[in-house]
Amino acid sequence: MTGTERFALDGQVAVVTGGGGGLGSAGALAMAECGADIALVARNRAKLETAAEEVEKTGRRALIVEADVTDPAAMLDAAKEIETALGRIDILFNNAGITNPQSVLDVSPEDFLRVQEVNIAGAFYTIRAFAPAMIAQGYGRIINMGSILSGRGMANRGAYCASKAGLANLGAACAFEFGGHGVTVNTLGATVIVTDLNRDLVRTQPELYAKVVDRTPLGRLGEVEDLMGALLFLASPASGFVTGQTLFVDGGYTAG
Repeated sequence: MTGTERFALDGQVAVVTGGGGGLGSAGALAMAECGADIALVARNRAKLETAAEEVEKTGRRALIVEADVTDPAAMLDAAKEIETALGRIDILFNNAGITNPQSVLDVSPEDFLRVQEVNIAGAFYTIRAFAPAMIAQGYGRIINMGSILSGRGMANRGAYCASKAGLANLGAACAFEFGGHGVTVNTLGATVIVTDLNRDLVRTQPELYAKVVDRTPLGRLGEVEDLMGALLFLASPASGFVTGQTLFVDGGYTAG
């Protein structure tokens, strides 16, 4: 296998949850550029259509699936629809997630549980729906969208910290369970990534992110492109002996 072949995704099918924007649509486009057909899963059809158009510009197929990751039946239906339409399922980018910028004492029980419902239960339902196809074919790549808070705490992010730490450990458990079937499971531990969703806030309220930047050896927040190389590595044959890991893409934030 040549250097470029190690990272090629030709003939593969990648599923992206939260695929309508931000890191989801960026990841979908990156994998399409490496040869994968893409199934985009989210609730907002208009955003999914925009993301699908970008994928199709690469010459790859794009399938839109309107579904909520917190609905286990909907995830099972989505897996059946995608496998029928695209023929196989090789990669799952578990990207759907929400946050809550409140302290532990201020966040309501309902809001705390909502973050866990989307970020942990949603990932569980999605893995449960899509992993069987990978196990059956003896190959698969599952990448969970974690955070620097998968391994560190932060004030006013208690619900999110709990969810992302849980997500990383769920991935590690799945790595043990699926490894014998040729399926790897890893988590991307991203720092704050500047996207179209938060770019104006970062520009107008830099004090909100100053502590993250000050602690980061490379001295800045992340950009979408910073994450794509790591995502493609974990999605590709090149990462075949890497599983159960949290790969921090954080400019060194977690080094100290």
